[in-house]
Amino acid sequence: MDAKWLGALPIDGIREIQEVRGGDVNQTYRLKGDNKDYFLLVQAQRNEAFFASEIAGLHAFEASGIRAPKVIASGTIENDAYLVLEYLEEGQGSQKELGKLVARLHKQHSANGQFGFHLPHHGAAISFDNQWTSSWSELFVERRLDGLRDALVTKGRWTPKEVKQYEAVRHHILTKLAEHKCEASLLHGDLWSGNFMFLADASPALFDPSPFYGDREFDIGITTVFGGFNQEFYDAYQAAYPLESGWQERIKYYRLYLLMVHLDKFGTTYALSVERELADILADK
Repeated sequence: MDAKWLGALPIDGIREIQEVRGGDVNQTYRLKGDNKDYFLLVQAQRNEAFFASEIAGLHAFEASGIRAPKVIASGTIENDAYLVLEYLEEGQGSQKELGKLVARLHKQHSANGQFGFHLPHHGAAISFDNQWTSSWSELFVERRLDGLRDALVTKGRWTPKEVKQYEAVRHHILTKLAEHKCEASLLHGDLWSGNFMFLADASPALFDPSPFYGDREFDIGITTVFGGFNQEFYDAYQAAYPLESGWQERIKYYRLYLLMVHLDKFGTTYALSVERELADILADK
C-alpha cells in the first residue's frame, strides 16, 4: 500500500496504516487518523461494485437499528476496489444480547414479501444473483445449492458418486421446504463467529454482511458450523423470536450450503465434512 494510493482516499489526516486480520477475502487495514480511526477493506483488481452488496447490507442494518460499522467512503483506486468503514473498538459482552440482536435483525422482512435482494452477492470464488422470487426453494436450492454443485463438478471436486448423493439430498430438501412456510427475513448471510463482535460498551455488533432476504433458519444454521455461539445465544434468540417446529432438521440444509461453499473455495480439506452433512440429511428421511 503506497503513499500515492493512500493519498487518493477521500479522507484527511491519516497518520498511520496498520495491516490487521480481517478474513480471507479482502486485504484489511486500520487507518489511524488525527481525530478518529477507520477500517479499510481493499479488493485488488476489482471495481467498486464488489462492495455494493455489503454496503447495502450495512445501510439496511443501520436503518433497522442493528449496530454495525457505518460506511464512510467507497470507490476504486488504481483498479482496486476499496471500502472505508467506521472503526469499532472491541470489548466484551453477553451472547444473550447478541441473540436478541440477531432476532431483531430477522424481524425485518422484505417490503415486497419476496426472497432475494436488489443486488447480487459477489464472493471471492462464486457469486449468486439474488433476483427476487416468491419461492424460497428456488432461491436457495435451484440457484445457490445447484450453483455450488455445478462449480464443484467443474473444478473436479465432485465425481458422479457425490452428485448422485447430492441429488437424493436435493429431493429431500425440496420436499421438506415445501412443507415449511417462512417469511423473507433480512439475513446477515454469513453469520459465523468472525462476523460479530462486542464493543467497548459491551453491546454486540454485526459486520461483513452478505445480505439477502430469506429463511431466518439460514443464519441460524450458519452459526452452528464453526462454533463461537453458546447456548445463551440460542436461548435468547428463541425467547425473542421462536423458531418453527422442525428447525433442528432444516438447519442442516444451511450447514451443507456453507460447507459446500468452503469446499468450492478451499478444496478437499472440506470434502469429508460435506460428505458427513449429506449423509446426516439423508438419515432424516
